[in-house]
Amino acid sequence: VSRGLFSSIHRNPIVKTLEAVMKLLLQYLGCLVAFFSAGFLIAATWTDCWMVNTDDSLELSATCRGLWWECVTNAFDGITTCDEYDSILAEHPVKLVLTRAMLIMADILAGFGFTFLLLGLDCVKFLMDEPGIKARICFISGLALLTGGVPGLIGSVWYAIGVYVERSTLVLHNVFVGIQYKFGWSCWLGLSGSLGCFLSGAFLTCCMYLFRDVGSSRYLSSSAFRKAYSAPAMSGLYHPSSQTATAKMYAMDTRV
Repeated sequence: VSRGLFSSIHRNPIVKTLEAVMKLLLQYLGCLVAFFSAGFLIAATWTDCWMVNTDDSLELSATCRGLWWECVTNAFDGITTCDEYDSILAEHPVKLVLTRAMLIMADILAGFGFTFLLLGLDCVKFLMDEPGIKARICFISGLALLTGGVPGLIGSVWYAIGVYVERSTLVLHNVFVGIQYKFGWSCWLGLSGSLGCFLSGAFLTCCMYLFRDVGSSRYLSSSAFRKAYSAPAMSGLYHPSSQTATAKMYAMDTRV
């Protein structure tokens, strides 16, 4: 009885409509989060404020260190001058090299996941007659975003740990040079973008898996509802033209 009740509820057009709406919401929410996450990761990779050094004693300048160059801003006139690091083939700290590699890998995976996800949205006129393929596209995009969040998070956390260790080493040795170490906004962008990739990937894989049997929402239009509800009702109506000869004979006998 419970199995029959569950199957009847599952076949209910209203339940199917709610499932289709939930599927669309998950798609659009995952796409929105993936868009901002990929943008945050790309911005974090190519900006210059991963670590901020502020001179507390004189407050004459503030230095921002990025993955590719270092910029110094004068506190009086606001002029910023940037110096690029040496060539990629030159020797660099492990923290810098690892963060570069992890962030570039995260950019590629997140960008691919978001671009590929656009083809799987129900609102995009691509493979409209193949809802199963579009669902697989969303699933693959979610896996790419989940995978992209891993190197992004590793690189951002590794760099943040390096900043903390560098500051703690000076404090441990009682070295005071009047410089305060802070996490820059680029580092926070990297962390936020990585967590956003995890979130959007979860929407597109785990949650979309729950609605894997739900077709595209365009199959649940108002015409489908009219067909679903009008067919049983019309089948029970009386049609005089469909009377058989025997029924007509009984009708004549009744009138006589």
